Amino acid sequence: MSAKTILYVEDNEMNRKIVRDLLKRTTYRLIEAHDGEAAVTTALEQRPDLILMDIQLPKISGIEATRRLRAETVTAATPIIAITSFALSGDDQKAKEAGATAYLAKPYSPFDLLSLIRKLLPEG
Repeated sequence: MSAKTILYVEDNEMNRKIVRDLLKRTTYRLIEAHDGEAAVTTALEQRPDLILMDIQLPKISGIEATRRLRAETVTAATPIIAITSFALSGDDQKAKEAGATAYLAKPYSPFDLLSLIRKLLPEG
């Protein structure tokens, strides 16, 4: 059985490194995108099994990228975890309305993130 693929959409290199290091010890395959437009393009080309979507992104927001992915047949049912540092600004509600499967506010524990990933996308 092939490894399940996770697309991580995040413009901050330090945050990407944390998730990269976290997933190194799992069977998941990680691919990355640095902005909202690249997220949509990469998701449609690579068809990941799960998407970690930062909300505050260059070009188009994670909310808009999520909306676009939900409108595409190949990504309509892909689990999307919205991640944002603005937990109190209503982004959680906006993310849900855009079609996010789950929501996680920064700062988060990497283990909480991994637990949520495994809940939505069990390994193996």
